[in-house]
Amino acid sequence: MWSFVRIIQYQTVRYDILPLSTISRNRLNTVKRKILVLDLDETLIHSHHDGVLRPTVRPGTPPDFILKVVIDKHPVRFFVHKRPHVDFFLEVVSQWYELVVFTASMEIYGSAVADKLDNNKGFLKRRYYRQHCTLDSGSYIKDLSVVHDDLSSIVILDNSPGAYRSHPGKTRPDFRAV
Repeated sequence: MWSFVRIIQYQTVRYDILPLSTISRNRLNTVKRKILVLDLDETLIHSHHDGVLRPTVRPGTPPDFILKVVIDKHPVRFFVHKRPHVDFFLEVVSQWYELVVFTASMEIYGSAVADKLDNNKGFLKRRYYRQHCTLDSGSYIKDLSVVHDDLSSIVILDNSPGAYRSHPGKTRPDFRAV
């Protein structure tokens, strides 16, 4: 009888980022880049605040960073867990797309998370927050026209397709952020 044991809990994964070929680099310089719109919560990161643990984070898992923000005159600590390999993902796709953050989170929180993810690399220059959304029946709707007037140049990565319901066809309803 065979038995399998889960041996690796945490292992460093090493990636080699190969430089783009001259042809690819020249092509990217001559064509207009598509815009990749990225959501934060439950797409690039998981977070929870003081005393509230999310089911998306295994208990006991240390956060990648802790943010301290003041919301309505109350200090709140957010424990932020980056998705596995998100740093590598951002570094690679930033070569191909203009990366834009669009979150329904408040700017004080969203900008702090985006700053940490960007890590002074300049990947996430354009950012849109809750004030750029429309509140509709208790849900925040993200209007892509604030990002770019040519919607055909926009690709979205967001765990909540309902956030873009004013732009049917721009999201994949079967996307599951894992």
